[in-house]
Amino acid sequence: MPAALTLDDVSILLIWTAIALYALAFVAYAFDLARRSSDATQAKDAADAARASTPALVGAGGGSARAGASTTSTSALVSAGGAKRYVMARIGTSLTVLAFAFHLGATLTRGIAAERVPWSNMYEFAMTGTLLIIGVYLGVLLRYDLRFLGTFITGLVLVLLGAAALAFYVEIVPLMDPLKSVWLVIHVFVASLGTAFFALAFALSVLQLMQTRREARALAAIADGADASTSRSPGFLRTIPSSESLESLAYRFAIIGFIFWTFTLIAGSIWAQDAWGRYWGFDTKEVWTFVIWVLYAGYIHARATRGWRGTRSAWLSIIGFSAVLFNFTIVNMFFKGLHVYSGLS
Repeated sequence: MPAALTLDDVSILLIWTAIALYALAFVAYAFDLARRSSDATQAKDAADAARASTPALVGAGGGSARAGASTTSTSALVSAGGAKRYVMARIGTSLTVLAFAFHLGATLTRGIAAERVPWSNMYEFAMTGTLLIIGVYLGVLLRYDLRFLGTFITGLVLVLLGAAALAFYVEIVPLMDPLKSVWLVIHVFVASLGTAFFALAFALSVLQLMQTRREARALAAIADGADASTSRSPGFLRTIPSSESLESLAYRFAIIGFIFWTFTLIAGSIWAQDAWGRYWGFDTKEVWTFVIWVLYAGYIHARATRGWRGTRSAWLSIIGFSAVLFNFTIVNMFFKGLHVYSGLS
């Protein structure tokens, strides 16, 4: 007679169901981007037909007329890119919500099975961290229509969560003595929340670089008297906000993440005093947490006071999130120190 499933077994089943649903959501969002590209092409064709029917305007206005038609069609697509036009985006979001529900169930059952908060090792931290990334993304959708980020966010979570389930899974074991503290609840959760906002800023910064390149090519085409919409860039970029708008939103999310990360650094120092009798010891994990703080502090300061905007700003955001991923993976797996709680042998 087969043995009854434990809560941890249920958690594993739920997490793999969530991974499968995230994969489907990723595919739906990818189809949405393809549809956006198709719509952008149709808008370009319509603009070309409109210019052909008004030769006087084309002859008199030259590049300005072409630029104006391109801008108008793009604005129309952005404002109309709602429920009726982009059905696959709605499907992708619905699948993401469903995946989030299974993901939440997996995280809760793991915590109940362990009789503690589910973020004491790399597997559990990845489970909780990716859950918060999706949670923040879905929460932001209530205010901003950022479904064009769906492919990037679900793709990132799919890779991180899938890798954690395959490579980082460990059996439930009792907590080490330094982890038996209320700061485990506060410090790690806030760090995960900060990471979630950094992930959104990262995705927006990647799109910002792509959009900046498209806009530069469009301006170059206008200067040469060519059609601005013929630049070799993914068509969906013409249906999303400008690079300046993307940068502004990424900056806001980075500031929120930085506030949480600052608290993480302070709480970690207090916890270190309680656990090891010192606030700072230049442990590898402590150093990298501070490095991440410095990178984002530099990003925020440079953009606010030095005018580091555009491409340089986006790269700082991307480098900062890369440091976060490095801290979670490489530092946990290959560096020795007091923070070696990956659970991996």
